Amino acid sequence: MDNVSTVRIFNLLAFNETANYRAALFSATLVCYFAIVFLNVTVIMIIVLDESLHEPMYILVCVCCINGLYGSTGFYPKFLIDLLSSSQVISYSECLCQAFVMYSFVCSDTSILAVMAYDRYLAICQPLEYHSVMTKKKLSKLVCFSWLTPFCIFSINIMLTDRLIFCGTDIQRLFCVNWLIVKVACPGMDTLVNSAFAYTTLSIYIFHWIFIVWTYIYLVKSCVQSKKDKAKFMQTCVPHLISLVTFFVIVISDLMHMRFASNDVPQSFQNFVAIAVLFIPPVMNPLLYGFKLSKIRNRILVTLHNKRC
Repeated sequence: MDNVSTVRIFNLLAFNETANYRAALFSATLVCYFAIVFLNVTVIMIIVLDESLHEPMYILVCVCCINGLYGSTGFYPKFLIDLLSSSQVISYSECLCQAFVMYSFVCSDTSILAVMAYDRYLAICQPLEYHSVMTKKKLSKLVCFSWLTPFCIFSINIMLTDRLIFCGTDIQRLFCVNWLIVKVACPGMDTLVNSAFAYTTLSIYIFHWIFIVWTYIYLVKSCVQSKKDKAKFMQTCVPHLISLVTFFVIVISDLMHMRFASNDVPQSFQNFVAIAVLFIPPVMNPLLYGFKLSKIRNRILVTLHNKRC
């Protein structure tokens, strides 16, 4: 056991299928990463610089875009370096750090979507109480909750993983995931605590989704009874709903695939499922909110017009 405890390098085996088209994949990935950065930074700057957009709904969109940049930065730079390298390896400490970023990004996004659902519920179902309830102080607390809770939870997850001794060095993934790191621990290691805490964490975020569904049930009920609420729902809730459904399908697909998928599934499909959460939401969200929410769209169009003039 003393010998295997010195293992400090992991091999990312999912790159084996990319050997024949790494140059093309590198170019496409670089363009994708620049697009993610440009789109998200554009929406963030528009909201930050325009005081008329300093409302809870737009601030939460800004927070969502910041989180998209956070998750993307935890993956794309290392992925691009690996595509240019002859061997795809990652140090033990970097692997734990990347696993922390990936998990905290996904769970922060879930919490932010839950807060956005709560905000829309108050705005449509309780409009008279909205400004007294959704104050700047309350919004700040909700945003802090969205970020700090996943950070605290996954700090414990990573510390539980760090106490293990590893006999394996191969991770069948393009990036590090805590569950797969635990799987290469030596036989006889106590991974039961890791599993128990992982399922507890999963339960916490299942309750987030239950809360989101509950808020949308009330939102739909309210919109059925009022044409005005229906118009507001179509304008402000549809982008959020599309983002919710897309994110839910991607995350559930990845979880199911990681835990239960057969080894016979093509590696290219496994890779697509793995990186979908790091590609689709960070690209889709700024486009969706930027063009569907009229205030942001109009501000972008005014900015572009002024630059042309």
